[in-house]
Amino acid sequence: MARIELVLGDITEQHVDVVVNAANSSLLGGGGVDGAIHRKGGPDVLAACRKLRAGHYGRGLGTGQAVATTAGRLPATWVVHTVGPVWSAAEDRSALLADCHRNSLRVAADLGARTVAFPAISTGIYRWPVESAARVALTTVAATDLPEIATVRFVLFDRATYDVFDVVASEVVP
Repeated sequence: MARIELVLGDITEQHVDVVVNAANSSLLGGGGVDGAIHRKGGPDVLAACRKLRAGHYGRGLGTGQAVATTAGRLPATWVVHTVGPVWSAAEDRSALLADCHRNSLRVAADLGARTVAFPAISTGIYRWPVESAARVALTTVAATDLPEIATVRFVLFDRATYDVFDVVASEVVP
């Protein structure tokens, strides 16, 4: 099992092999984490995403799927883009949120990555409650056995989110 770390900070400043992007299905940038990664990564990230859209991902990336591109000017080597689910009180979409984490780790392992940084996927504009998202994310990462991955870092942008992840980690991470 990979070592799991929590960090309060900016995911675009992480010196890791893979930064996971909470992307929208278009892969062409957006707000929140997605916009920050595209801005800091620069035109190479957007060009790689456009190339994906011109090929196999012409209709966009499906929820829970993951795909890699260059990291451009980010201090990482790659960006793994994944589309989180929108929160629904009427429908349990936690399996899709788990797929985001599991599939991102598999793509990272296939790249030969040893270190991976995740944001709090779906907790922004997609309105997923932070405690629930933390539980799904941390449980999934802890249960995904990929020996290639040594460290998984959750980079939380604000203190409130960090504190929730910290409490949940103390409950679910062995």
